[in-house]
Amino acid sequence: MQLDYSLYLVTDSTKPILGDRNLVDIVRSAVEGGMSLAYPQPCVSVVQYRDKTSETADLIETAKQLHSVTRTHGVPLLINDRVDVALAVGAEGVHIGQDDMDLASARRILGDDIIIGVTVSSVEEARRAADGGANYLGIGTVFATPTKENVKSIIGTAGTREILNFLASASECLKTVCIGGINAGNMQRVLYQSASPERRLDGVAVVSAIMAAKDPLAAAKQLRGLVKTPPPFASQSVPPSTTSADILAQVPAIVERLGEQNPLCHNMTNLVVQNFAANVALAIGASPIMSNNGDEAGDLAKLGGALVINMGTSTPEGFVNYSKALRAYNALGGSTLFDPVGAGATEQRRNGVKQMMACGYFDVIKGNEGEIKTVSGTNNHQRGVDSGTSTLTGYAKAHLVKKVALRERNVILMTGPTDYISDGVRTFAISNGHEYLGNITGSGCTLGTTVAAFLATHPDDKLLAAIAGILMYEIAAERAAVREDVKGPGTFIPAFIDSLFDLKQRTANGDVDWIGTAKVEKV
Repeated sequence: MQLDYSLYLVTDSTKPILGDRNLVDIVRSAVEGGMSLAYPQPCVSVVQYRDKTSETADLIETAKQLHSVTRTHGVPLLINDRVDVALAVGAEGVHIGQDDMDLASARRILGDDIIIGVTVSSVEEARRAADGGANYLGIGTVFATPTKENVKSIIGTAGTREILNFLASASECLKTVCIGGINAGNMQRVLYQSASPERRLDGVAVVSAIMAAKDPLAAAKQLRGLVKTPPPFASQSVPPSTTSADILAQVPAIVERLGEQNPLCHNMTNLVVQNFAANVALAIGASPIMSNNGDEAGDLAKLGGALVINMGTSTPEGFVNYSKALRAYNALGGSTLFDPVGAGATEQRRNGVKQMMACGYFDVIKGNEGEIKTVSGTNNHQRGVDSGTSTLTGYAKAHLVKKVALRERNVILMTGPTDYISDGVRTFAISNGHEYLGNITGSGCTLGTTVAAFLATHPDDKLLAAIAGILMYEIAAERAAVREDVKGPGTFIPAFIDSLFDLKQRTANGDVDWIGTAKVEKV
C-alpha cells in the first residue's frame, strides 16, 4: 500500500479528449516511454481507468490490455467505480466517488488487500473516507474542468489545504492526490499553495494534460519533472525579520540597492495612471515599461523584473493578456503583484478576480478594504474603485490579511489610513502617508508599482520588500505635503515625485534619517 502517487493518470475515453487515438497506446507511452537507464521508472506512477459509458465486456477487455502494460512496470491499475471490472481483471484497486458504490460495500467485496481511493471535496467527506478505511483520497475538484460532468464543488487550493489540515490534525496517514483542471501551467502552484507546514499533497491527478496532449510521452515527462521540483516562485527559506526594528534596520539598504539595480517594472495597468506610474517608477530608481500585451511577457519576464497586474481597466481581452503575462512570469519565478481595482464593484470584476487567482501565483495582492474582502471570498459590493465605509476594526483587518495570506501562501496588503500587511506568519500595521494620497487619481495604483519594484530587488523576503516600498512611498508623501509650494492635491503630485527621487538620492549618499519617521507596529 506504500505507493508512489506523485503523478496519477486518469484516463478519458470521450471523443473530445481521446479523438481517434487508441487509449492503451497513450497509456503505454506515458508508462513505458519515460523509462531509461538514467531514469528507470515510469513517468506516471498510478493509472486509473475511467470509462462511464462502455459496455461491461468492452471495459473488461480494455482493462486487461491496460493491466498488461501497467503490471509489467509495477504501476498499479485502478478502476473507476466498477468493482466488478476490477475483480475480473485482477486490478490493484478501485476509485469510487461520492455517488458510486459506498466504501464499506466496496471493501467488503474486495477485501483488505485491494487499494480503494475515494473522491472528497470537504472535510466531512474526508473524515468519513478515513474512518471507513480508504487507502487514499482524491481531493477536488480543484478547478473547473470539461472532463467531468456534475461537479458538485470547485474547492480550489484553499479547500484542498483545509482538507489536508484536517488530516494532519486527526493524525490520518492516508495518501492524497488532488484532481480537477491540473496541468503543466498550474501543477506546481497547486502543490505549493495547498501545502501547510503539517501536511502536503502526495501527488496530483491529471486527465487531459496527458490524454489530450499531441505528444503524451512529452507531456508525461514534463509533468513528472514539474511534480518533482519546487516552483520557481517558491519562497526561499531565510531567517525572517520578526520585529519592527528588524524590518526598519534593513529598509535603507533595500532602497539603495533598488537605485543601483534599476529593476524592470512591467506594468499592465489602467489607462488613467500609466504616465503617473511610469514617473513614480523612474523616481524610485526602477525602469518602467507600460505594456498590456501579454504576448510580450515571455521576453520581458527574462529580464528579471516584476509584473504588476492592475485591473482598473476591466475588459475580457485584458484578462486574456493578464493571464498570458502571469503564466510567463510564474514560469521563470519573476515577482508578481495583483491590484484588483474595484474588485467588488461589478460581477465582471468579481469573476475577474477569481479568474486571475485561479490562473497563477501572485507574490503580493494589494487592495483597499473592499478589494481584499472580495479576494477573501466575502460577497462584498463596492461603489466603483472606492473601498466604501470601513466595517472592520484594526484587529479584524489584521486578522483578515493574515488569514488570506496564509491561504494563498503570499503577502496580502490592505491599504487605508493604516495599512495592514501579512505573509501569514508576520503581520504589521503601517501608519505613514498623507491625506493628499486619497485625493489624487492613481495613488493606490502607483503604490503597487513601487512595491513590485521592491519585490524584484529583494525577492528573498517578500514581506520585507513590500514594507520597504510602502515606507519609501508614504514617507515621501508626508515630506512632499509639508513643502511650502504645496497648496493641495494639484501641486502635491509633482512635489511627491520629487520627494521620492530625493529619498532615493539621500539614501544613496548615506543619509537615512528619514526612516526614523516610519510608523510600523507588529500586530
